[in-house]
Amino acid sequence: MSKSRKKWLLPVTLLLSVSMLLSACGGDKKDANESASNDGGTATKPVELIWYTIGQPQKDLDKVEAEINKYTAEKIGVTVDMKQIDFGDYTQKMQVMAASGEPMDILFTSSWAFDYVQNARKGAFMELDELIENHGQGIKEALDPAFLEGSKVDGHNYAIPANKELPAQEVWRFNKNLVEKHNLDISNVRSLESLEPVLKTIKENEPNVVPLAINKDFAPLLPFDYVIEKMPMAVYMNDKEELKVINFLEAPETMETLKTMNKFYKAGYISPEAATTTSTQDLFTSGNWFTDRASTQPFADNMWGESYGYPIVSAPAGDPVIFNWSVMGSMQAISANSDHPEEAMKFLNLLNTDATLRNMVDSGIEGVHYKKLSENVMENLPESKNYDMPTFSLGNVMLTYLNPEDPENKWEEFKKFNASGQPAPLLGFNFDPTKVSSELAAVNNVKEEFWAPLMTGTVDPEQFLPKAIEKLKAAGLDKIMAEAQSQVDAWKASNK
Repeated sequence: MSKSRKKWLLPVTLLLSVSMLLSACGGDKKDANESASNDGGTATKPVELIWYTIGQPQKDLDKVEAEINKYTAEKIGVTVDMKQIDFGDYTQKMQVMAASGEPMDILFTSSWAFDYVQNARKGAFMELDELIENHGQGIKEALDPAFLEGSKVDGHNYAIPANKELPAQEVWRFNKNLVEKHNLDISNVRSLESLEPVLKTIKENEPNVVPLAINKDFAPLLPFDYVIEKMPMAVYMNDKEELKVINFLEAPETMETLKTMNKFYKAGYISPEAATTTSTQDLFTSGNWFTDRASTQPFADNMWGESYGYPIVSAPAGDPVIFNWSVMGSMQAISANSDHPEEAMKFLNLLNTDATLRNMVDSGIEGVHYKKLSENVMENLPESKNYDMPTFSLGNVMLTYLNPEDPENKWEEFKKFNASGQPAPLLGFNFDPTKVSSELAAVNNVKEEFWAPLMTGTVDPEQFLPKAIEKLKAAGLDKIMAEAQSQVDAWKASNK
């Protein structure tokens, strides 16, 4: 299994901070479909597609890209120029490039990075309905129908979702070496509060270990379905009828949870720099952490252990729930500026149906970055450190090779897991920010002042939260909530 499996799962700490996204503008590009003379005749060059995707740029990208292009040129007359932008920079850089008309054909989008819904409505992406029908039938056959149906915006598809886990289920991940060393019982761990005894043990006995590894994007699990991720508007998860939009920062459950986070912070279970830390990857590399929270999938512990080089064990923190953001958690769009939309769809169709291409893009070159142990099982070679792609972002994960520890029925278990997910109250609802765009911008600016300190437990919520709520209301939160309620009511009425 490729080392890239460590990024199969989207960490909850990367969820979307709302931003006002800019419209894509047209740009001129040189036509890659040129003809060249060959012994008195003509030979058509492959069409080159520019593909922007997310993740830390890889050392061997050019080497792997050359092999990809040999394969796709022969298969469909297309090559790709892959351009990676790291997670923390992706949204901002893509906004700028889309607004300036930067040439691009295929681009990663999601509910949490370069926002799919807002950019679809802004005109940055091409409507794909006809292209899917004409050149994407393999995609329709491969995908769970819920992905294409659940990712429609105003009735149309503007991107191809990755075929992966459909529900979101959060788990507490544990460094198994430390669990066993201290003979800890994690069978009863579920709520945030239930972590306290095991965190206390680690704090008292492991001075070099961070008990609860979080960064500035962490958000505690709360019983809400959010109108916009990481904004204060939500409905209760058990509110399937009224769908009342509330400011969840005013909910008693929120105060109690944030008080627990502050208690953990004061006890030293959380890093003093959590509110400003952008990544916890160094802790995973060193093994100097005890627990964190992540989204799971079947046999995720195997994948995490293979990636980190030491065993991981997990315990549920919540139930599997299908949210808008989980359906739209990883997607590939075709730019509205693309000169080659048909070729782009042909490439996406091949990427989602051809195991050879999918694993080459994901894991690199066989014999260089990995070796196959059987037809569908692989393991890393040392050079895999030079090509470590975020698997979840690249299309149909059910085509990827198995980890040696994975059972043969892994993908059948994925399908069962997907079927187990329960729909969130707002599944299928997409907020239109047009009427309150200036208020959203103002609220987002205010939110940046307090979100990370509150969510990471760095500040006392009894002192800090009332001030934050007051500032949010002054910035226009009540007007946004009224608009959200109006849209939710209309959506509810039209979907009865």
